[in-house]
Amino acid sequence: MALPKFSMKQLMEAGVHFGHHTRRWNPLMTPYVYGIKDKIHIINLNKTAPLLHNALTAVEAIAAAGGKILFVATKHQAKEIVKDAAVRSGQFYVNNRWLGGMMTNWSTVSQSIRRLKKLEADIENADKLGLTKKEVLNMTRSAEKLRGVFGGILDMHGVPQAAIIIDVPREYNAVREAKNLDMPIVAVCDTNANPELIDYPIPGNDDAARAIQLYCDLFVDAILSGLEKRLGGNQGKKVSSEIKMTDAEKFEEHEKEKFAKEKSKTSEAREIRREKMEHKFEEKQEEEVAE
Repeated sequence: MALPKFSMKQLMEAGVHFGHHTRRWNPLMTPYVYGIKDKIHIINLNKTAPLLHNALTAVEAIAAAGGKILFVATKHQAKEIVKDAAVRSGQFYVNNRWLGGMMTNWSTVSQSIRRLKKLEADIENADKLGLTKKEVLNMTRSAEKLRGVFGGILDMHGVPQAAIIIDVPREYNAVREAKNLDMPIVAVCDTNANPELIDYPIPGNDDAARAIQLYCDLFVDAILSGLEKRLGGNQGKKVSSEIKMTDAEKFEEHEKEKFAKEKSKTSEAREIRREKMEHKFEEKQEEEVAE
């Protein structure tokens, strides 16, 4: 199985190019915006395509190295899609609610997971344990609440090696925890996101179900391709294996340098104007003193 392929036509049909309303945008996404139509930002798919390919290559490499990947998406239209993608690829997911410390405080999270497993085991053996119907009902309610939060990471057994995130602003806590752990982040960045927080940003629509389905299908195929390579003899390869800089990364570096230069020029111009104003003010003061 090879790395999944996609076409510009697929991206267009899925509505990947539709961004947010112009009043909801992050200026750092400017390099990826093609233009504006009906007060909606249009994302440049010529820049999305290489970055998406770059992200899929990274996901494949991590899976081939035996890394665990966590899908994160709690918005309504993405919940079931992300869950299905994680199950199909044998990975893990959080699709209901992100609790603070889910990655950075794994010891506490693992205690909650153990409690959930114990509750489910006790409910199953309720007759042997002599539990009343009311006790079973209360335990079932507690188990359902815990499963809603931890159901997708029950068998993760530790911190994952990468995170795939849909909607960066909404899942900011997950992004922050992944950054604290120096974990590679693959994320769909709509026009209201900050791409600088993401290791492998994918400029694209993060609201349309069709677009989310396309991303997830590609991620699943990339993970399965990586697992196939691992079974084919890549065992023992480190998860932190080096990934060569692609055209997408080179483009991103170029854009960052360009932005920094423009910012530097603006700062210099402001400094020159400020010095001129100070000089004029001093001359005026000297004239007033002389009078």
